[in-house]
Amino acid sequence: MTKVITYGTFDLFHEGHYKLLERAKALGDYLIVGVTTEHFDETRGKFDVIDPIMKRIENVKNTGFADMIIVEDHEGQKIEDIQKYGVDIFTLGSDWVGAFDYLKTFCKVVYLERTPNVSSTMLRGSTFKVTKLGIVGTGRIAERFLMESRYASGLAVIGAYNPDQESVSQFRKKCAEYELPVETEDYELFLAGVDAVYIASTHETHYSYVKAALSAGKHVLCEKPLAFTRKESEELYELASSKKAVLMEAIKAAYCPGFQQLLNVVQSGKIGEIKDVEACFSRIAAAESRERTDARYGGAFLEYGGNALMPIIKILGKNYESVTFDSINNELGTDDYTKIQIRYKDAMATAKVGMAIKSEGQLVVAGTKGYVIAQSPWWLTEKFDVRYEDESIIEHYEPKFIGDGLRYEMSEFMAKIHGIGEKSYKLTAGESIAITGIVEEFVRTRRII
Repeated sequence: MTKVITYGTFDLFHEGHYKLLERAKALGDYLIVGVTTEHFDETRGKFDVIDPIMKRIENVKNTGFADMIIVEDHEGQKIEDIQKYGVDIFTLGSDWVGAFDYLKTFCKVVYLERTPNVSSTMLRGSTFKVTKLGIVGTGRIAERFLMESRYASGLAVIGAYNPDQESVSQFRKKCAEYELPVETEDYELFLAGVDAVYIASTHETHYSYVKAALSAGKHVLCEKPLAFTRKESEELYELASSKKAVLMEAIKAAYCPGFQQLLNVVQSGKIGEIKDVEACFSRIAAAESRERTDARYGGAFLEYGGNALMPIIKILGKNYESVTFDSINNELGTDDYTKIQIRYKDAMATAKVGMAIKSEGQLVVAGTKGYVIAQSPWWLTEKFDVRYEDESIIEHYEPKFIGDGLRYEMSEFMAKIHGIGEKSYKLTAGESIAITGIVEEFVRTRRII
């Protein structure tokens, strides 16, 4: 008897799951299926599992392919199960090619080809359908988003769009394993085949792409900046509301659990009244990169400003009194480094962004009883301290952080689409609009657009 084993969450059970189990069964005589617990999924970075484990087990059972169903709840269990049950073949989908080669010491490892358009047919009883998502833009962030998307429950990336043939060619080479179709001509045709879009195109295209997608009734997750004027940003959120669609700005730090914990500490009154926030986000971009060479839409502020402004707006609020900018520009007139000073009635803030000048990437929140410092890189918020006048008292926090942060914003996006996070406070429309307002002041001050 040839024993085969496979594992999965099997959330929102769909045709892709069914086909995988069918092919796994065909590899041998006896199929063991491991269904993961929600807690184990969270430790691996998979969030917002919707179906309870008993329902997921029942869905696997109903296929008739599983001869035995077990529960996976801890790291290292796969080796234990292979040895315990005398398994001959371990198998998973091709999304995981290479990830489990270490198991070849114990049994044969087979990676099964994934089912394209997994959301095309849903098995009976599913509460939600899988969300078919298309990526607009094919640059570096699009590649990372595609790789991270496998951790988002109920989300299937089924295509991409970009009229830039050179960028598409590079994307196809780097992401060949996904066999993702890319539309290069008709954006409306592309929209017709998806439920939602992730917009990762160049800055100047965001507004028009978002507006077209929302007008077509599609949910939108858009990279920053959402727009260049407050009026445009307000228009987009109003359009989303009228279409009953989700619109979310992709400032990923806002959705990370560590930053949310930091906010909770700050807002608890532990460090008293907040009087100052300082946030820095800087990277040294390649000299030939778009952000360094695009004199009109590039530069440190337009590239990274939203990242540094987000914690200020979250902590001190939307109603600032004044904002000023001071920049160091390069020969193209693009800002290599910018400081933003924001004044509130009873507080102040400083944001620093750089693309050719590197500074310490930390976040400091100063209060009347103490301060919070999130060490670099603060936007991942892997650790932070609460400190007081008495230097011997330090409260240290190390929140859980997995991946590069994109899966957290995907999780929030999916929760909103499913109606779970409709009243989410992580980054509200009003806060997003306030950030756009500062973008507008920078653009007007620099007269660059």
